[in-house]
Amino acid sequence: MSITKDELTAARQAWGEGLIAISKAYEDGGIDAARPVAEGVLNAAYGYVLGPVLFKPTLASGDKTFRPDHKGALAYFVGHDDDYPLDGGFGLKGWREMDSVTSAEFIEGDVGMWMGWIILTDKDGNVTKVDKSFGYKKDADGVLRIVQHHSSLPYQP
Repeated sequence: MSITKDELTAARQAWGEGLIAISKAYEDGGIDAARPVAEGVLNAAYGYVLGPVLFKPTLASGDKTFRPDHKGALAYFVGHDDDYPLDGGFGLKGWREMDSVTSAEFIEGDVGMWMGWIILTDKDGNVTKVDKSFGYKKDADGVLRIVQHHSSLPYQP
């Protein structure tokens, strides 16, 4: 069950479509609409069923920088969690488009890694470019799961 480059591309695209779906659900129905969409995105894309996910979000800091469990990831994407008071909900920012630029990929059997830029455009046309690394593993059913996700804003000297 080796991973292919096409599968890495499809997984990255699905992640972006999920982020956009969270934003639209929030705009249409508030947090009560966005939360189940975000849970579905996390369950479909991330490997929390396999164990901890090495997730370092872009806008997380302090004791809550890393999000190895599902609850922490959900809080990052939709906020509204008293255990994560600094999370404003990255997925609630009105995203409309996601593009990616590959720097490098590595595939070894059922493990694949991708590194590059993710370029997000919001409903007002504002663009956010982040440095991103994803690590994937195929689960027992052959589904590609994110098991490592590191994101940061580009260094500004």
